[in-house]
Amino acid sequence: MITEARRQLKNLWQRGTEFLGTELAILGGAMTWVSERHLVAAISNGGGFGVLACGAMTPDLLRAEITGTFALTKKPFGVNLITMHPQLDELVQVCIAGKVSHVVLAGGIPTAATIRALKEAGVKVLCFAPALVLAKKLLKLGADALIIEGAEAGGHIGPVSTSVLAQEILPAVQNVPVFVAGGIGRGEAILAYLEMGASGVQLGTRFVCAMESIAHPHFKRAFIRAAARDAMPSVQIDPRFPVIPVRALANDGTRRFTEMQREVIERFNRGEVSQKDAQLEIEHYWAGALRRAVIEGDVENGSLMAGQSVGMVTAEQPTQEILNELVTQAVAALTARHGRPSSIVKLSGAAE
Repeated sequence: MITEARRQLKNLWQRGTEFLGTELAILGGAMTWVSERHLVAAISNGGGFGVLACGAMTPDLLRAEITGTFALTKKPFGVNLITMHPQLDELVQVCIAGKVSHVVLAGGIPTAATIRALKEAGVKVLCFAPALVLAKKLLKLGADALIIEGAEAGGHIGPVSTSVLAQEILPAVQNVPVFVAGGIGRGEAILAYLEMGASGVQLGTRFVCAMESIAHPHFKRAFIRAAARDAMPSVQIDPRFPVIPVRALANDGTRRFTEMQREVIERFNRGEVSQKDAQLEIEHYWAGALRRAVIEGDVENGSLMAGQSVGMVTAEQPTQEILNELVTQAVAALTARHGRPSSIVKLSGAAE
């Protein structure tokens, strides 16, 4: 039975579901090594919108991953491309040739040429907007939708919280869908942002411990045991060497990153390494560290990138069950406002 509360929820995120071609306006945040074909397909099959994390993949690897995802789902999914990737143009062509419907451009402001190439091929383009001024710039460049991600998120983060970004950007940007991300772990929060004007949301941390996630059991166990306050941003040692903060669970790896920065900076001060090479050493630290944790299970020395919503990850669950819970919580919150007992909403592959 479709309840009045469910109808309200459907109306609230209708713009997002129509843009994504899904039944739930819930994107899976692209997480390097985690957001591969199995988890992405599971999110899409569950009614959400899975997003492949290209990360540092070569064009050939991305092509194989797209093909592998299509073998697991007939539902829409997207690809997240890092704008600083040295082979970005080739990756764009891989997405176009692979009939990917949506591409998320992350890690910097994309060029007009990149956006134009995707749009001319019929691909819908989503971009991250960390501030209102950048949101307006991205729209002028041709972005079809925006994602606003606050500092509560895992991985590389900006300085502003999700709630502040939402208040700043949602009232001012109403001509394209805007998806809110960062620190979201329950359906009540999804509902709140939808009522503020969001078209949908993006969650990453909440899906790390999905049964379909290939993350190492040690990695998942660390998430299940963690509290929100355990997910801390990394520290920049020297303003001459800017570091985009990375939010991760504190461990020996995060402490070693601080020590490594000091060592590299000391080498630079002694003239043993150029500023450019020193910067690259610092920036490259996390790439290998993340794989060590996610794939190899080295949770002491690897990077445990996690958002503050990690405290709401309490067990390993099927992706469908996670999506069910999020929708149930949102519907229950809507139902409670009318003084009626909340009912459990079950999804059979997607929302009814």
